[in-house]
Amino acid sequence: MSHANALLTPRARLRLARLIVDDHWTPSVAAKMFMVSTVTARRWAARYRAEGPAGMADRSSRPHSMPTKTPQLIVKKIVKARWRRRLGPAQIAGELGLATSTVHAVLVRCRINRLSRIDRVTGEPLRRYEHDHPGSLIHVDVTKFGNIPDGGGWRFLGLVQGEKNRQATARRTGQPERTLRARVGTAYVHTVLDDYSRVAYTEICADEKAPTAIGVLRRAVASFAERGVIVERVLSDNGSAYKSHAWRDACTDLGITPKKTRPYDPRPTARSNASTAPSPTDGRTPGSTPQRPNDARPCPAGSTSTISTGDTPRSATRPSADSTTCLDITPSRSPRIDVRRRRKLRDSRHSKDALRRGRASAQRGWFERSARRGPASTRCPARQ
Repeated sequence: MSHANALLTPRARLRLARLIVDDHWTPSVAAKMFMVSTVTARRWAARYRAEGPAGMADRSSRPHSMPTKTPQLIVKKIVKARWRRRLGPAQIAGELGLATSTVHAVLVRCRINRLSRIDRVTGEPLRRYEHDHPGSLIHVDVTKFGNIPDGGGWRFLGLVQGEKNRQATARRTGQPERTLRARVGTAYVHTVLDDYSRVAYTEICADEKAPTAIGVLRRAVASFAERGVIVERVLSDNGSAYKSHAWRDACTDLGITPKKTRPYDPRPTARSNASTAPSPTDGRTPGSTPQRPNDARPCPAGSTSTISTGDTPRSATRPSADSTTCLDITPSRSPRIDVRRRRKLRDSRHSKDALRRGRASAQRGWFERSARRGPASTRCPARQ
């Protein structure tokens, strides 16, 4: 759909219709003024008489009937072949005597065009993990982001101005001075996500300690309560803030059951991304990141708390119980062992290179000495 100020969009249609109906212009003159045909002008005038200003909006272009639509019986056969035998569009089309494009269109319409969306055991569309009502489970997590200097960073303004903004921001926030590059700090985005409705509550704070996480949880629970949602469980990772006794006591006070994810489990909890991450709205400078105090009190002016609905991706999902998933949860080796191994490999590589160079040098010297001595017949005539 085009924008509202373009030629003959809802606003222009209303002007055209009012000229003909209210001001009694002839359709030909009004059509010439708006550079459209007379038939078009009459059509919008008739719709204005019948429906008023509401009739100027676009209508659906979907036909009322489709005589050539694939019959429901054929659709059932296509879906059955896809579910039971995992056949592709070309194979199904060959069996049923249909066009491949028709079969593919049916599979897309039924949302089974990809085998990854079908359960391997039951053959039905894959349904992801989800609780049955809002507030049954909420996910909490913290994501770190580097602060943007006041006025913008070097990627937008260049190295010179970006470094000036970094230094000014560091002086304003009281960061320790550095000779090479000033620090602007780190923002910790605390996200609370409802498992059923995917409504996200986020706050930008200055740390990820237990008092701060508890304060975010209390404010998130209050925010959900204002919308009629009672929180029953909270799922978190095994971070230090969520493993503390203070977090457990806070959940008990709020009547919430705390739960933890399994160690080394790749399935994430709530994560901040482009759709859930809050944007600074204090209006100071575009691209600057507000600072937060290191306590659990509500964030002062300049902080950002957002509620996003519908756009949050379903990141906290689990495979179905029937599907088979192989996970490699072997912990990595100690950094000290890795350093020792790298040193041994480096030393052995250097030794092999030196040996190879020595052999090449010895061989080259032998050839040079042989060339200086001349042929064997001149060097040892007695052997002839």
